Amino acid sequence: MNEGKIIVGIDVGTYKIVTIIAKLVENVVSVLGVSEVKSLGIRKGHVVDIEEAVSAINSSVEGAERMAGYNVSHVIVSIGGSQIESQNSRGVVAVSAPQGEIGHSDLGRVIDAAKAISLPSTRSIIHVLPRNYIVDGQEGIKDPVGMSGIRLEVDTHIITTNNVAIRNLEKAFSQVGVDVDSFVFSGYASSLSILNDTEKELGVVLIDIGAGTTDISIYTEGSVSYSSVLAIGARHVTNDLAIGLRISLESAEKIKLFLSQNEYKKPVKTEEEVKESKPSDEINLTSLNLPEEISKVSQKTLIDGIIRPRLNEIFAMIGMEIKKSGFGGQTPAGIVITGGGAMTIGIKEAARRTLAMPVRIGMPVNIKGIIDEVQHPAFSTAIGLTIYGAQNISGSGSLPFSFGLPKGSAVEIGKVFKRIIDIIKSFIP
Repeated sequence: MNEGKIIVGIDVGTYKIVTIIAKLVENVVSVLGVSEVKSLGIRKGHVVDIEEAVSAINSSVEGAERMAGYNVSHVIVSIGGSQIESQNSRGVVAVSAPQGEIGHSDLGRVIDAAKAISLPSTRSIIHVLPRNYIVDGQEGIKDPVGMSGIRLEVDTHIITTNNVAIRNLEKAFSQVGVDVDSFVFSGYASSLSILNDTEKELGVVLIDIGAGTTDISIYTEGSVSYSSVLAIGARHVTNDLAIGLRISLESAEKIKLFLSQNEYKKPVKTEEEVKESKPSDEINLTSLNLPEEISKVSQKTLIDGIIRPRLNEIFAMIGMEIKKSGFGGQTPAGIVITGGGAMTIGIKEAARRTLAMPVRIGMPVNIKGIIDEVQHPAFSTAIGLTIYGAQNISGSGSLPFSFGLPKGSAVEIGKVFKRIIDIIKSFIP
């Protein structure tokens, strides 16, 4: 762990772009600054408009910089979308030391051997995650460094993505004027901030429901065994509400959030209060001030008629993906749902009913600092990116008040000067 190092994670989603600036304090991520802006130019994990994406990313980064009092130059970025694919691979090497003691160089060689898989030229590896090591036939070893042996094997989980998706994101961030230290699969990032060691050891399915996509990460015996992305998300629920009620997408989103927030804030009633209260099917929406001037709507129509069928469809697709993975029977810890869509009304019941597994809603854990801002499933990926950075990124990293230039790039100098001028202008009355 890089104690005291500042790490910046940027979650680039379909609905929002979140930037979190954090510092590692006593092996716990302490949030210094956070900024959330509406996503532009991004659809289902793909950059569809570079200029709009650059503008949105820049707004998010600047908002977090102002809060943290820190100038960002190096970032860790989430990547998702249907271009994500995964497979498991095994690598085998002979231990190099004459006395047979396994060193870090052996680990590097065996990981490289596992990476030697056949891939189309259009795809790149973003993660090689060791599942377990095998020394001279002895399985289940998590860290073989220092052990004696002749033959070292490793089972790995490899996550790949489309080259075009990475190049477009890299281009967007280079125009913002920051270096990307690492791209991290958003489902894996969420698992770092949400899941506990017991769940990972038992076997668990993490489902990160975003606006346009749903990420799936399956853990067995403490390690990731399967990763995939479905091109369906919480935005589909919003679309159904808009069509069913004949209102705009903005109004439908407000109604969905209103229903979900009221459900989770609802006080627990006593038996007497339940008996005395008269059942009412109507929901009062006057407080939302919708342009369509809808004041009352049937709860049964909204929840049972529109939202529930879509949630059932989403979890039916997730169930098919779990079956396809081959690890369905190895996840007794059940389902953990996170992401912005995790707060949709009736989602736990839909998951339990469709998948017949234990279900819980996952919130980021083990964080300090500005926790009120980020203690929500929607921030699980961004928090996970900072945890990933603390565990994996080495080097001095970003320095306060320094401007980062992409490696070997001279063309970005003009953009840096433009940022300097903008900062100076902001102080001029």
